[in-house]
Amino acid sequence: MATDTATDVFEEHRPVLMGVAYRMLGRVADAEDVVQDAWLRWSAGERGDVREPRAFLVRITTRLALDRLRQAQSRRESYVGPWLPEPLVTDFGPTVPDTAERAVLADSVSLAVLVVMESLSPLERAVFVLREAFGFPFAEIAATLDRSEAAVRQLSGRARKHVEEGRPRYEVDPAQRRDLTERFLAAAVDGDLDGLMSLLAPDVRLVGDSGGKTRGPLRVVESADKVGRFLVGAARKGASEKVGEHEFRMLELNGAESVLVLVGGKPDSVIQVEVADGRIQRVFIMRNPDKLVGLAG
Repeated sequence: MATDTATDVFEEHRPVLMGVAYRMLGRVADAEDVVQDAWLRWSAGERGDVREPRAFLVRITTRLALDRLRQAQSRRESYVGPWLPEPLVTDFGPTVPDTAERAVLADSVSLAVLVVMESLSPLERAVFVLREAFGFPFAEIAATLDRSEAAVRQLSGRARKHVEEGRPRYEVDPAQRRDLTERFLAAAVDGDLDGLMSLLAPDVRLVGDSGGKTRGPLRVVESADKVGRFLVGAARKGASEKVGEHEFRMLELNGAESVLVLVGGKPDSVIQVEVADGRIQRVFIMRNPDKLVGLAG
């Protein structure tokens, strides 16, 4: 296989490889490193007997991601405060024209699902990603992971059950989510506690990820009263510090409408809400600066 052809083949499958790696690791930078390592192995290896490049490349990427995931899980045990995945700009574009397929891909990178997947074992996570997000046959997954097909089916069943138990059990109209997001943002910025309380579900939960590197809650905040007061307090503190001009941008992250907050032109935080029955059920706030680098510019 000529070098230019090898490059073309790899680039054709890069979106799938990146998709697998990100869903397994929850970090864009880590996923990019894994895909780069896969390219190095692909470009330097013997490819003459490779009949199915896509399956071969997914196998390499999955195994590399598994190694990195095992290392990452040990580091996350000492992570300061709640952990959230790095925000991913999602624009599947014309490569995913089918509405149903687009919905599956968007759901598989949702913050809620990625957070639940953190509690899976590395092998369970790999099987879930390959099977549920990309529809790989069990036999192919078994070959990728060097496990029996029966073992892979068991891993898949356990992973799917766990994720189904932890994921939101409702569908949201994107227009309603955007409306509630905008109203939520306005009330939070204005320090309007009554306005916030009218939008929050009684048992709402706020999950903030600062990684201990900037101000943020070190535990999950629960109940409308506590979440509302936390947000009002944060808004007042931010206003009193006068750290710079705030700018708010709406964009799609992890398959859902989100708010990117910039201070002095630099990413400061990402806010995303989950909605059901006309109320906000969960608030995600990402403030770890290491995870916002990719949103600059």
